[in-house]
Amino acid sequence: MDLRIKKTKNNIHNAFLQLRAKKPLERISVKELCEIAEISKATFYLHYKDIYDLSETLQQNVIKDILGYLSDPEDILSDPMKANNEIFTGSYANGTFINTLFGDSQFSKLPEFFEREIKNTLFRKHPELRDDMDANIRITFQIMGNFYAYHEYVHKYGHDKVISSLNDVHSLFTR
Repeated sequence: MDLRIKKTKNNIHNAFLQLRAKKPLERISVKELCEIAEISKATFYLHYKDIYDLSETLQQNVIKDILGYLSDPEDILSDPMKANNEIFTGSYANGTFINTLFGDSQFSKLPEFFEREIKNTLFRKHPELRDDMDANIRITFQIMGNFYAYHEYVHKYGHDKVISSLNDVHSLFTR
């Protein structure tokens, strides 16, 4: 990638993260972002359709980074406790980005995007699982259940206790 393009995109991303940390996605304007990034609106539109496209791109980057912590996507079915720990390690490492990019109205997108990406990754390797009801339900249960249970209880009981409890729950369902 051309160094100028890389620098421009970094400026756009940094300006967006700066704004997103202060206000909801719906209240960020392209004009405001461009002023902070010191670019023209035309330059912004060369790279992104709109603010939502930019937000989704950055959200997908975080999801891919978290997936990088998963040593084997098949573990989501074969060793859910291991996958659980790796996913939470990646999520913890990306905590600041998660809080910024998936705050307020974007909150429910995190588990939805993550579930879609984990399924796409797994189904590329095992296309026969795409229509396997049990596999799909187990993945949804693990991703959505972990996400909402963690979010609900982490502030009351702390990260380590919640992770331990989630692992206990997953041990009940390991075949």
